[in-house]
Amino acid sequence: MKVAVIGTGYVGLVTGTCFAESGNDVICVDNNQEKLAQLRKEIVPIYEPGLETIFKRNIHEGRLTFTDNLEEAVDFADIIFLALPTPPMEDGSADLKYVLGVASDIGKIMKSYKLLVNKSTVPVGTADLVRETVEKETEIEFDICSNPEFLREGFAVEDFMKPERVVVGTRSERAKELMNQLYKPFLLSGNPLIFMHERSSELTKYAANSFLATKISFMNEIANLCEKVGANVDDVRKGIGSDTRIGKRFLFPGVGYGGSCFPKDVSALYKTSQQYNYDFKILGAVMEINDIQKEVIVDKVQSHFGADLSGLTLAVWGLAFKPNTDDIREAPALVIIKKLLEAGARIQCFDPEAMDNVKRYVKPNVTYAANRYEALNGADALLIVTEWNEFRSIDFDKLKSLMKQPVMFDGRNIFSLEEMENKGFHYYSIGRKTIHSAVKA
Repeated sequence: MKVAVIGTGYVGLVTGTCFAESGNDVICVDNNQEKLAQLRKEIVPIYEPGLETIFKRNIHEGRLTFTDNLEEAVDFADIIFLALPTPPMEDGSADLKYVLGVASDIGKIMKSYKLLVNKSTVPVGTADLVRETVEKETEIEFDICSNPEFLREGFAVEDFMKPERVVVGTRSERAKELMNQLYKPFLLSGNPLIFMHERSSELTKYAANSFLATKISFMNEIANLCEKVGANVDDVRKGIGSDTRIGKRFLFPGVGYGGSCFPKDVSALYKTSQQYNYDFKILGAVMEINDIQKEVIVDKVQSHFGADLSGLTLAVWGLAFKPNTDDIREAPALVIIKKLLEAGARIQCFDPEAMDNVKRYVKPNVTYAANRYEALNGADALLIVTEWNEFRSIDFDKLKSLMKQPVMFDGRNIFSLEEMENKGFHYYSIGRKTIHSAVKA
């Protein structure tokens, strides 16, 4: 099939590349000339495991091309995916100017039937708005459908190529037939292609992310309570996670959720509920808890060293909002570093992939290390904010030799209490007792 993908951000680039990998001819459109130059040189502008290999393969085989010419792409394609940004506005609602702007442009230039697919995460009712926008510009027949993505950053290629389910919102039989044909190669193992009303599919995306965010915030509340009552959150997590009605995923406490999806989608769904005069109390609490949780580790640092951190050097491991990505959108590390700097500390940080992105926003009093151990030179304490695998296996004796004092604040609970007690560290984690070493800080 001939597919156009408008927008080469995270979702658009993965979508276009994976459709090409299944044998379709795909043209991706972007108006960012710098990014287009990178793509044409076979440079993947994001870090996503497994993407580069299939990206280059499909360029070489001629199935994946890039352009800034929207009319060229519209003329070429049978199915046009809108994978455009929907950034949150000041009130938390999603900004649809990019989606509706491109929809208007497509309406003006389309010459024959097209299926337009909303791939961006958009509020309930957006498919109707896109349809109305296109109808204002043309009398040519077209269809609109909603096809939300459920990609996990760090596993996006795997999730796209072997989806647990594909959700499509449309009432058009012609659109159903086209989407069924397009997705058939991805569903050979029997996972479902679920058709529903456009508004139901739009709400499904927000509901899924909001529920997962709710699990995270709930578990962080339990972790904070564990510290007060003397319980161990690891045991509580295992106890409730073994209940199949609850499940063990998204029950790991930490310093809050971030990224491109959960914060934006929870906020957008909450805003939608307000627009329909519904007080979605749970989502309000989820967002408030998450904001507070990002500062929990800062509170622990100041409890140990005092409110004034002037003269202290703190090492921070992990800047991306989660491992296996370079995405720093709404990353807890940015909030944590900002608070530590405001308290007077100097920061030495390391992340395997995300440092270049952070350098654009955070510069004064922050040093970016070449590796995890370099970040520890002369540090008064280590903060672990993102649970990259390479942080789990470390030389504790080397840590002690590099640091001024053996103090660690583990925002992801990647080490056991027994291990840290044996290693002689002052060890603070989330939802567990504090380990005080015999060495005076």
